Amino acid sequence: MNSIVDLTAAQQGQAIQHGKLDPVALTQTYLDAAEDHPQSHRIFTMLTPDRALAEARAAQTRARSGQRLSPLDGVPISWKDLFDTAGRATEAGSALLRGRIPERDAKVLRNASAMGLVCIGKTHMSELAFSGLGLNPMTESPPCVNDPSAVSGGSSSGAAASVAFGLAAAAIGSDTGGSVRIPAAWNDLVGLKTTAGSLSLDGVVPLCESFDTIGPLSKTVEDAALLFAALHGRPALDMQTCNLRGKRLAVLRTAAFDDLRDAPRIGFETALERLAEAGAIIENVEIPAVSDALPLSPILYTSEAYGTWKDVIEAQPHLMFDEILKRFRGGAEFTAADYVAAWHKLGALRQSYTEKTAGYDAVLCPTAPILPPDAQRLLSDETYYVTENLLALRNTRIGNLMGLCAVTLPTGTPSCGLMLMAGPGEENWLLRLSAAAETALKN
Repeated sequence: MNSIVDLTAAQQGQAIQHGKLDPVALTQTYLDAAEDHPQSHRIFTMLTPDRALAEARAAQTRARSGQRLSPLDGVPISWKDLFDTAGRATEAGSALLRGRIPERDAKVLRNASAMGLVCIGKTHMSELAFSGLGLNPMTESPPCVNDPSAVSGGSSSGAAASVAFGLAAAAIGSDTGGSVRIPAAWNDLVGLKTTAGSLSLDGVVPLCESFDTIGPLSKTVEDAALLFAALHGRPALDMQTCNLRGKRLAVLRTAAFDDLRDAPRIGFETALERLAEAGAIIENVEIPAVSDALPLSPILYTSEAYGTWKDVIEAQPHLMFDEILKRFRGGAEFTAADYVAAWHKLGALRQSYTEKTAGYDAVLCPTAPILPPDAQRLLSDETYYVTENLLALRNTRIGNLMGLCAVTLPTGTPSCGLMLMAGPGEENWLLRLSAAAETALKN
């Protein structure tokens, strides 16, 4: 029998339900694994054993009395270190926030706890969540499961590593431009980017609240769906049967294939073949609104990010990694008029995108056009850093700019993901469709 940490979160929950797995023993197994793992200090900012075991004991009591709160009641998960945890440091990967201790949990953490999930610890992340690489020389840079010399993807870097290395059943991260999907893809996980505004940002350290979203990183789509429900504090989604036969899938050819490297291309093409074999109707589409929207990113993202953090940053800029500092300060280059005009233009482009994709069940593209970059070269080669950072987030950022929800799935090619995008608020449909795609990719 496989180790219990090899089970999916859903399988662990089912085993607890049937009395085959004890939540306290499960939690202690993860805590022991994290304590013993040689890279644990690069993955977790802290473990929370007292809280975890207390929550596990409560789950144990509920399981024995037949009063479980949700399918994941008693299952241990990790939380990115921008979700407030009462009485414990929440520093968002930044020395600027060192010693910041909130008085209460973030709303989504309160919701998850109310559904019985166990908080096992907090994970490292890119500095203030403003990078897709996962490189953070100011704290720690978590490892990639497929390449020990590479970064793990950001900004939910430790979140992905905690699951990929078997130190948590699943993880909760955030996604402003790809920060759930990139680390999920590079560590062969499922990542769900939710629609902006669908989950509460109360108690979440912001980057750009206009684009910030919360989402799970997990082993399967089923796990992602269960976690999505738990973050809302509501019953689990009925993952009714869905198959790909007759589903119309659009492959986004505009911008998403520019500078695409060999491995992501092979992974994507192989994935498309499997989806077609499962009966999907696949068509190529060009959507000019995408190429028109991407240049708006510096105005929209850096203006809001710098406006949010300017006073804190400029009080102690020496505490920041220089590349991240420069990226924030780029927001000072734009006027308020630039920012407002960019939002007006983006609104029109979103409408154009919606019209162009009407009639398709999902839009597809490679999750990232590159593989995880080498960590040491990122530190020593500025040009390499800038190029890889911008490319890493290029495809995922499309979903944020267009206001979509999205899922990345492992393709079977290491560190190469397949991204499915659907309209705002269509998470339930997208998760069902993604589950069918996941089945096709595993066959």
